[in-house]
Amino acid sequence: MQLDGRVAVVTGAASGIGRAMSERFVAEGMSVVMADIEGDKLKGVADELAAAGAAVHAVEMDVADADQVEALRDEAVAAFGAVHLLCNNAGVGSPRPNVSTSPALWRWVTEVNLLGVAYGVSAFAPHFVEQGEGHIVNTASEAGLTPSPLLGAYHATKYAVVGLSESLALELNGTGVGVTCLCPELVDTLVFESTRNAPAELGLGDPPPVDIHQVEQWMQTVAMDPADVAADVAYAVKAGRFWVLTHQSTLDRVKRRNADLEAGRIPRGVR
Repeated sequence: MQLDGRVAVVTGAASGIGRAMSERFVAEGMSVVMADIEGDKLKGVADELAAAGAAVHAVEMDVADADQVEALRDEAVAAFGAVHLLCNNAGVGSPRPNVSTSPALWRWVTEVNLLGVAYGVSAFAPHFVEQGEGHIVNTASEAGLTPSPLLGAYHATKYAVVGLSESLALELNGTGVGVTCLCPELVDTLVFESTRNAPAELGLGDPPPVDIHQVEQWMQTVAMDPADVAADVAYAVKAGRFWVLTHQSTLDRVKRRNADLEAGRIPRGVR
């Protein structure tokens, strides 16, 4: 799909991959509706882009609320006249063992990571089909393709986003609406500190700062710059590609997982 002159909606746009995608789409000549639950941070990023001449519109909202997602669609159309690209990118991490993940934490992670994507599809896909063109990018994760311990809720939701995206692509084939499933491995973002946005009743407190270099050592990989991920996404949308994998090691792990599947053994995990 051509990007120049079109309109994109990006959730989770105040930081990380969402911010980088917004900046990339602006550079491609798009108008961008930037959405995020962190209103002050979002306004700062949007104001910075607008000062440089970008056509952007900021919307503070929560993807876990279906009504707010529908309102986002309506506000985007009101702001720019149409929407052609949706990036369901907002997401949260949950570094907890399965056995100690509370029902409330399961609910929050599921509402943001899975239902936030589903609500985006429900709100925007019919609009795209009706206009005969559009593209949906769903941010899943390498964690939606291969397992590791201590991330049960995160894995469960990201596996679900992969399945949703594959099913959606089959359904929309031939309608003029494309689908891309983004499966980043390690990217230099704030996802490990996302409990900063958790509901107060979860009692998670402020997340400790995370040293990305320690994560690199544990995962035996190098964190990717969000701008490089955004470039890969822009290329995928223009080329009509379904998969975006940020690291070759993801493919290696998928092959290892498939071998474990065929052998009927416990998967060997991320390392």
